[in-house]
Amino acid sequence: MAQENAQGSSEAPTAPIPSSMDTELGKLVVDQRLATDDEVGKCLALQARSSNALTLADLLVREGVVTENQIGRVKRTLAASRSSQIPGYQIISKLGSGAMATVFKAKQLSLDRIVAIKVLPKKLSENADYVDRFYKEGKAAAKLNHPNIVQAIDVGEAGGYHYFVMEYVEGHTLGDDLESGKVYSEAEALDVIVQIGRALEHAHEHGFVHRDVKPKNIMMTRDGAAKLADMGLARAMADVEAAEAEAGKAYGTPYYISPEQIRGEVNIDFRADIYALGATLYHLVTGRVPFEGPTPAAVMHKHLKEPLVPPDHINTSLSAGLGEVVEVMMAKDRNRRYGSTKDMLMDLEAVAAGQPPPMARKQFDANLLSRLADVEAEAPAAEAQSSAGHDAARNLNLLLVGLGVGLAVSVLLNLLLVVLLVAK
Repeated sequence: MAQENAQGSSEAPTAPIPSSMDTELGKLVVDQRLATDDEVGKCLALQARSSNALTLADLLVREGVVTENQIGRVKRTLAASRSSQIPGYQIISKLGSGAMATVFKAKQLSLDRIVAIKVLPKKLSENADYVDRFYKEGKAAAKLNHPNIVQAIDVGEAGGYHYFVMEYVEGHTLGDDLESGKVYSEAEALDVIVQIGRALEHAHEHGFVHRDVKPKNIMMTRDGAAKLADMGLARAMADVEAAEAEAGKAYGTPYYISPEQIRGEVNIDFRADIYALGATLYHLVTGRVPFEGPTPAAVMHKHLKEPLVPPDHINTSLSAGLGEVVEVMMAKDRNRRYGSTKDMLMDLEAVAAGQPPPMARKQFDANLLSRLADVEAEAPAAEAQSSAGHDAARNLNLLLVGLGVGLAVSVLLNLLLVVLLVAK
């Protein structure tokens, strides 16, 4: 009887339970739209009936549901998800990575929505300065609520990893467009820049300066909305302690950085963002950055010293008004830039409507008056110098006249001497 029971139990084996890795992998494959729920379910059923120790990944490839390359990417994403150990979120795929962080597409399980998670690398998680800056980014973004700014959701630490959860934007960056060779029309560029200008106006009103406005940090949604991302260098303008700690250091991206950031000035304000937005607009409508050089140092030197070639001189289809606006936005002396983000927006919107930019015209007039005043101040010195020059010239003429008379007398005396000798 015992033998029969043993045989009976062996004839009706219990189906193997899928491992947690298989379960997570199946969810990821579906979330990434590589397979349907039914296709994954069929492979799990095959796994349950199989006497071989096949994993779900093996069966998905064998049944032709996914390719080996696709399942390889899913496995790497799953490994990254497990290593980050962020409770409440399921990693779907990696969106990008750099020296400072890796960004993942993920699902927030509690609200069943897609988000983006920026994770600080393990080696930087041990650096107090990087961790502090990381949390400041999250806090800065959390204080801003604007349709043209990527919204912050959560920030925290889990398993030794520091993470920042934010709104997921389905789309691409302006940097992606420029790298593909796209040059924006004036109307297209102004539409984007006005949106980001409004985002900056909101940030500036709340006391924050972004300090790293550039094409790579501007996301474009599928319906044409522009969103400012990456508050990694954002700083409260009232944060004197942080400003003094960063004094003498150039924070920003060389192609778009303002002169005062290059010099490492302490009181960086909203005008640095206006300069960078102007450089971004320049790049969009010309297809090239305002200043180029073989090294970052060479590029930054040009921001400090080299005159800007107006964008409408490079792309002659652009209006003179747009050129004027960019020149004011990118004035090397920040006191000659727009006095507020609102003034800048007024001009951008005017040019977009086919009208001249009123604030830029005022600025050009003020600069002209300033130059005239400088000329008037220099006039007395120039007049004195001119008078001295006239006196010197008059004295030289008198000397030459004197020399001429002396020479004539000398010639006459020599002729008289010759006549007397002949007479003898």
